[in-house]
Amino acid sequence: MPEPRFRIFIDDQEQADSDHVPPASVTVDTRRLRDGEHRLRIEAQDATGDTGVRIVPFTVRNGPGITISGLDDGATVHGALTFGVNVFSAEEPFVPRRAEARSPTPVWLWVLSLVIVAWSAWYLATEWSPPPEFASTPTYAAPGMRLF
Repeated sequence: MPEPRFRIFIDDQEQADSDHVPPASVTVDTRRLRDGEHRLRIEAQDATGDTGVRIVPFTVRNGPGITISGLDDGATVHGALTFGVNVFSAEEPFVPRRAEARSPTPVWLWVLSLVIVAWSAWYLATEWSPPPEFASTPTYAAPGMRLF
């Protein structure tokens, strides 16, 4: 009786990239693949000779990373178009300032900030001076004021 085995194929290869006896740890060097969409095909055979296939799509991105600010996917544009582009490599040390695309602060964040500041000002203005019936309680009493 044959032992269980599995073979690894990349994309539409006719010849297996590797052949293994399970369980096994498999390493695929993606540096030899072009950037873009690929398929990992695993063909397995059990001890009885039955076979199974599993296909796993994956994306290779060994080239530099690219960020764009000011232009979204599928955007409709007109007139002069200005946008920012940044390129960074995985081998370079990670510098957040280089990896982040510069973009303006969203309007909703400005509006939310203004609402919070306005509410805080209103709250302080209305709660700063207590009603006369509570002015002599420990919560509102002036420092050093004798309560009894």
